[in-house]
Amino acid sequence: MSDHLSFPRQHARTQRFTLGAPRSLTVSPDGERVVFLRSASGTDRANRLWVLDVREGGGEGDGGAERLVADPGALLAGAREELTAEERARRERSREGSAGIVAYAVDGAVRTAAFALSGRLFTADLTADAAGAASREKPRVRELPVAAPVIDPRPSPDGRHVAYVSGGALRVVAADGSGDRVVAGPGDGEGHVTWGLAEFVAAEEMDRSRGYWWSPDGDRLLAARVDDSPVRRWWIADPANPRDAPAEVAYPAAGTPNAEVTLALCGLDGSRTEVTWDRERYPYLARAHWSAAGPPLLLVQSRDQRGQAYLTVDVTTGRTTVARTEQDPAWLELSTGVPAWTPDGRMVRIEDRDGARVLVVGDEAVTDARLHVRAVLDVAADGVLFTASAGRDAKDPGVGEVHVHHADADGVTRLTSAVGTHTAVRGGPSTVVSGTALDRPGAEVRVLRGEALTEVARVASYAERPVLTACPVLTRAGERGIPAAVLLPSGYREGDGPLPVLMDPYGGPHGQRVVASHNAHLTSQWFAEQGFAVVVADGRGTPGTSPEWEKAIAGDFAGVTLDDQVHALRALAASHPLDLERVAIRGWSYGGYLAALAVLRRPDVFHAAVSGAPVTDWRLYDTHYTERYLGDPGSAPEVYAANSLTDPAGWARGGPVRPLMVVHGLADDNVVAAHTLRLSSALLAAGRPHQVLPLSGVTHMTPQEQVAENLLLLQVDFLKRALSMP
Repeated sequence: MSDHLSFPRQHARTQRFTLGAPRSLTVSPDGERVVFLRSASGTDRANRLWVLDVREGGGEGDGGAERLVADPGALLAGAREELTAEERARRERSREGSAGIVAYAVDGAVRTAAFALSGRLFTADLTADAAGAASREKPRVRELPVAAPVIDPRPSPDGRHVAYVSGGALRVVAADGSGDRVVAGPGDGEGHVTWGLAEFVAAEEMDRSRGYWWSPDGDRLLAARVDDSPVRRWWIADPANPRDAPAEVAYPAAGTPNAEVTLALCGLDGSRTEVTWDRERYPYLARAHWSAAGPPLLLVQSRDQRGQAYLTVDVTTGRTTVARTEQDPAWLELSTGVPAWTPDGRMVRIEDRDGARVLVVGDEAVTDARLHVRAVLDVAADGVLFTASAGRDAKDPGVGEVHVHHADADGVTRLTSAVGTHTAVRGGPSTVVSGTALDRPGAEVRVLRGEALTEVARVASYAERPVLTACPVLTRAGERGIPAAVLLPSGYREGDGPLPVLMDPYGGPHGQRVVASHNAHLTSQWFAEQGFAVVVADGRGTPGTSPEWEKAIAGDFAGVTLDDQVHALRALAASHPLDLERVAIRGWSYGGYLAALAVLRRPDVFHAAVSGAPVTDWRLYDTHYTERYLGDPGSAPEVYAANSLTDPAGWARGGPVRPLMVVHGLADDNVVAAHTLRLSSALLAAGRPHQVLPLSGVTHMTPQEQVAENLLLLQVDFLKRALSMP
């Protein structure tokens, strides 16, 4: 990497330093194989499929040998990768900007992997050695001749079949490529019906990206049928290419109908049994789990998300039984990895109880307010592996840290000790821990073995080293204890005087920015190097602190989240060189909403803003997210009006008009460009100057290298001019 390469160019070229880093790790049940994806370099977008063979007795870093299993370039013989509209939509929902093999699934023994590449179905033998790969009798990777294009292929637990979705139908093919057939598909006149795929709000907001689940025996599938005909249609045009027809999008905006989601048990013999539950009361299918430890387990939610039920499914009749119900006056948060069964048949959940987010096994809470549980990683006979942050009663409430813990009959043990953020996967005696830190770039992926968790190997990372070093100071601001990071220019010396301030928040639900991780602060550090004191504050509504902290925004985005940015700014000015007469703010998505909100409602505090892809009218955002926080716009129109940016009644009266630049991708199907256009129209009608930067062909992501690079440069230029900086 040349010393002359700018950070914006490197940041864009490496897709925020994610290229070349190992991802999507899986460990075999015997602990002998670690499967993962990784591209060939820090600038290569095409992921390859790899296996690390774990060897017993290896010293630190030499207890394993990596081997390449599948190279997309070789499999496509140099042809360009082609993506269907359905696959592009799936990648947009998961914010997937890379190429090649972006996802894979394995059988129960982790001997076979299945993946889609350019709409074609491939399977890979994860146990074949290099000699086996060269053998014509047993090729390591083979393409199965099936109906195309292929979406979301998954082997059965016994490895005998592979299920996949094509043309809206759920199909199954034998592992040898024979017997390809439909097990569930739309009928005549059901053009808006799909089987085996997640609907928009499930993939975008519930973190449920899949729509079918194999039985433990591999003889049937639990499949979702989605009918989006009730959903209103929007049309997203490409103004830069007026010859192209607009794209039709089924978008369930707040207060409008959702897709109808049902379930059926589909046998490989062609049988089908409908799964029934009170869909009138619980229309949302949030989670599904099927393991050998118990019957299929569903988590279904009411539309207002204040009530939910855990259901077990009778696989013979399809009838469901309520195992447990929960209620919350604000909303019920969905968590990763739950519900699930322990091998002895107890249900594992994450629940908000007595002001804490706790891990529950059976009827017993196994954690308390000393931990704030984030996700369940693995459930096995020896206990539950999970991640957690410091809770309300923690003795050492480290800012931005996430650690891996293990809960068993003897209590809870923290498995990671270094300051940072950590997650893990495991299989048998092997636990693979991925950890970041503040004092080093990227993540370290270590393979730990045995009860003592002795390091036996590492998974190499090819990610590039950033051309700058982030030096955030993590702290808690003010009497509210708002988690915050402060970043100053590397050449700043005490006594140099106060600096112009750039607030750099996300500031809303599901967006924790203040984390003990070096790379998370690189962009903020680059802005600091341009002459700013950068402040990142995770006010109320952001995750990682407590249920009360998250739910303080119920019914009030605008007041609570903006007030906490002001509170953090003023509190930090007492101990950091912040010039409160020159304060700017920038953000994307919810952060873009917050940035525009800041200059419109608090021009006495904020002097300029860059607002990227902002939600300006919450009636234009989706049902599951928006109604969770603001309710139904039909019954609470005043709440939506109070949180809108497009209503001049909510703007400050009599104050100065601050410079505002609004940036929006015209191909965005999540926060559609209408948000920015309506805000611009309202500002123009009020005679308020502002700038709009439309990005042709850009979605809610900005993976295009030139766009991502120049967006940073344009923001700095705008902010410096707005704050009269040299």
